Amino acid sequence: MSKRSESELNDIKEKLDEIQNDMKAFIEDSNREHLETILAFVRNDYSNALEKHLSNDIKEGLAKNMVEKCERLEVCRPYFTGMLQKNAALIKQDSVDSETIDSNRAEIKHMREILPYKKCDICLAETGDLFEKQVNLMKSMRIYEVNKDKKQYISQLPTEDVVDDMLESLCHAKRFEILKAISGQTMSFSALSKLTDLRGGNLLFHLQKLTDSGMILQQHERGDYMITSKGFKVMEGIGDIYSSLAPGEN
Repeated sequence: MSKRSESELNDIKEKLDEIQNDMKAFIEDSNREHLETILAFVRNDYSNALEKHLSNDIKEGLAKNMVEKCERLEVCRPYFTGMLQKNAALIKQDSVDSETIDSNRAEIKHMREILPYKKCDICLAETGDLFEKQVNLMKSMRIYEVNKDKKQYISQLPTEDVVDDMLESLCHAKRFEILKAISGQTMSFSALSKLTDLRGGNLLFHLQKLTDSGMILQQHERGDYMITSKGFKVMEGIGDIYSSLAPGEN
């Protein structure tokens, strides 16, 4: 076979490979679109069934647990039913935001402020329980995430800035000890030296790290060291996080 014929054969082979890859991609895309269409129908039917279940749950729960002998029953029951059905309808959405849930929850809380009787607490408690059952179902379906906005915010944090301005200052036990000590009082170089058991240049190195990051400042040349507003907020935040993660608190 001549070199020209061999070259032409290779070209034809490459073209056939390209056509085959294009056909494969087309089939995969078509299958994906078909699958997504099926899933959309299933999701719609599933959400309709869930909404119907929640509507029945509302009707049965309020009928069973609201105070029967109350002059406001015929007014409150339709109102509570409407509130809960409005929230239940969210189950059909692909995503539910925190503002909507918080607003609906606040509406129930507001009713306690305007209803006249002590026995109203019984009906409100049942309404609140039914509401939270709906919210928990949304969470299990992954359409409502309390921390969704926070996750997005965290994902946008500038890594280098956070590490340089905050985390690097806290990653050493001696620097953390200094921040703890001066969170409530100013301290001199010699007092910090005694506290940390660091001398001269070693202590100065850590103090400079904290100063450069804006966590502490020196009142004047050779003066006492004090924590800054930034440093205090960071330590306060760490205290809150540590308390929330302490054994028995989770």
